[in-house]
Amino acid sequence: MTQFETAQEVFAWMEQTCAKTIQPGLERMEWMLERLDHPERRLKFIHIAGTNGKGSTAAMIASVLKEAGFSVGMYVSPYVLSWHERIQFDGQPMDESSFVRWVNELKPLIEKMAEEGPGAPSHFEFWTLVSLCYFAKEACPWFVVWETGMGGRFDSTNVVYPLVSVITEIGYDHKKWLGETLEEIATEKAGIIKPGVPVICGSEKEEALSVIKRVAKDKHSRLYMYNEDFSVIAHHQDLDEQRFTFQNVYRELENLSLPLAGDHQLQNAATALMTLEILRQNYATVIEPEHYINGLKKTAWPGRLEKAGDQPHIRLDGAHNTEGIKALVQTIKKYGSRYRRIGFMIAMMKDKPVREMLEHLAQTADFVVTTSLEEHARSLEAEELARMLKEINPDLNVVPVQGEQDALHVFLNQLDDDDLGIVAGSLYLVSAVRPLLMNHGGRQGLT
Repeated sequence: MTQFETAQEVFAWMEQTCAKTIQPGLERMEWMLERLDHPERRLKFIHIAGTNGKGSTAAMIASVLKEAGFSVGMYVSPYVLSWHERIQFDGQPMDESSFVRWVNELKPLIEKMAEEGPGAPSHFEFWTLVSLCYFAKEACPWFVVWETGMGGRFDSTNVVYPLVSVITEIGYDHKKWLGETLEEIATEKAGIIKPGVPVICGSEKEEALSVIKRVAKDKHSRLYMYNEDFSVIAHHQDLDEQRFTFQNVYRELENLSLPLAGDHQLQNAATALMTLEILRQNYATVIEPEHYINGLKKTAWPGRLEKAGDQPHIRLDGAHNTEGIKALVQTIKKYGSRYRRIGFMIAMMKDKPVREMLEHLAQTADFVVTTSLEEHARSLEAEELARMLKEINPDLNVVPVQGEQDALHVFLNQLDDDDLGIVAGSLYLVSAVRPLLMNHGGRQGLT
């Protein structure tokens, strides 16, 4: 049997072997895990679903647990910098040799399932299977912070029985698969709730909450809700730091600070901290106040209003749906008055609610450079984005530029030292321009 030697060889095989379309359902995951003697049963999971905030919440939980001395695995998607980010152990991405070794071990099973079983796995099912085997049989973390890919009920991650289920903010995304209403979407997210397992909910939307309350009650799962059972009091907020107090049904934690900006990140922090409090209260997990303080301070999550340059001040944000853009715009409105102008460089995918996203973005933009991503067929053309923006606001200065590298040069040349520049609209865009900015210290060396 041919053995892979590099990740690129694996990716080429995946393109040939894995299903090209999304296939909701757990049948394929259960088929494979049964034949692997259920590696997932050896691990302790913190399962996170939600439309927005999953990655940031996961990063905060993992950082505090690591600070408390626990080894932590983390499975997230999509990645910003490299495919390695999907599967992490103690903050370090899975190395290529481990990845290739586990794929070589799993390849016969995957091919057998494609030929004789319920069919070929999706790309996400493939990654989920590799992560489970890596965590259970090689890394052996004390906890696994486990993020859904899409939805929850039929998501490939929903084959685990976690210590706690976490649901972050719920909004409109992936309507084709999850439903048109918040109630339908919340029903899919609430699918991760397991009988008797505590649930932390960071969403305040009543349409979503009514569903989550009902499911938690039916499953006899204790539900902890944001601004009812836990909350935050903000003391200082800017684009670089937020200082706050966390209150919950058990106690109060003071002198907390977070290097991620925006009210939505305080909401995510509250959700993460309540999750950690449940681990402490229900599972005798020793987490001291200093672990919370230092762990939150050390939280790093790329592409979330991430600083990428001074003079001009440049931020990267992976907001790629309506809720994300709304949160970004609210944050910029709150802290952007110190800057002379606000400029955006954007790209967006065709299957997103583009006009709705642009309507929010146009509220705060002084100028916009639109672009398309050369390697992504789903990317909307730069000229089409520009046309839609001009329909929304005819007076807005909009410049369409094909290709992200050329667009970045135009964008940086438009920015003055006292402006704020935001790259947003797609995680793929952030992934493409981040190394260009970070490797050259912002504008210097690029213009």
